[in-house]
Amino acid sequence: MLQSYTIYTQDGNLIRASLYGAENFGEQPCVIYVHGFKGFKDWGFVPYIGKKMEENGFCFLTFNFSHNGIGESLMEFAEPELFEKNTYSLELSELSEIIALCADGKFFGNENHFPVFLLGHSRGGGISILSAAENEKVKALVTWASVYTFERFEKSEIQQWKQQGFIETKNTRTGQIFKLGKDMLNDILLNKGGKLNILNAVKRLNVPFLIIHGDKDTSVHFYEAEQLNLYSSPSTTHYELIKGADHTFGAKHPFEESTPELERAIQATIEFYKKIS
Repeated sequence: MLQSYTIYTQDGNLIRASLYGAENFGEQPCVIYVHGFKGFKDWGFVPYIGKKMEENGFCFLTFNFSHNGIGESLMEFAEPELFEKNTYSLELSELSEIIALCADGKFFGNENHFPVFLLGHSRGGGISILSAAENEKVKALVTWASVYTFERFEKSEIQQWKQQGFIETKNTRTGQIFKLGKDMLNDILLNKGGKLNILNAVKRLNVPFLIIHGDKDTSVHFYEAEQLNLYSSPSTTHYELIKGADHTFGAKHPFEESTPELERAIQATIEFYKKIS
């Protein structure tokens, strides 16, 4: 059963969420899906993954970060003013609140305590790593096509960013032009060596960690997965490079059909979670 929720954070920001397997919440592990840059909870393969997780005995929570730009329609980037004000630290804080809601269960109508797992894609992988390193409620972590650093901008871009207070980024799917505001830049510059340093967080991970990446990923090269694997503990980390897989494992939005690469990523993720739970 799929159930929708509206969540307000401690700062009063609106988060829209969907829970697959809602009728079993508190009786089986809950996987929290963390979307990436210009991603959202209903993008392409996400509902498909949710149904697969539900079929295999997991609850699956998807949510939109409050400032990801997606509006009430759930499919359209209708809130560019929020997108411009987004920061990594804000996403990290919101994920922490979502984890707490899942861990205590009260918000979802069940106070039983079952494990909370994370599944982060792309930038959401980086956010998930940071969270898992600090949050003892997270019992397992899987990343798909994860970044290994948030310092992804050229010096010329940063200089332009400083001068005009924003830089622009294009959504290649919709053609929309979005702005990244000065809050994002300040967040990067102030915290790149501290709370937003993904590789430092990887070193501190003490939960089972599965890294999945495609060898044809042109958005986040698999070199980044290799760096995550290099910095993590060999006793708790597994790395799977999927041949022929791109950044979304062949899936598109709107979702039309699965692919062998996506099926392999899902299968590996489910097998990993089942060994732990």
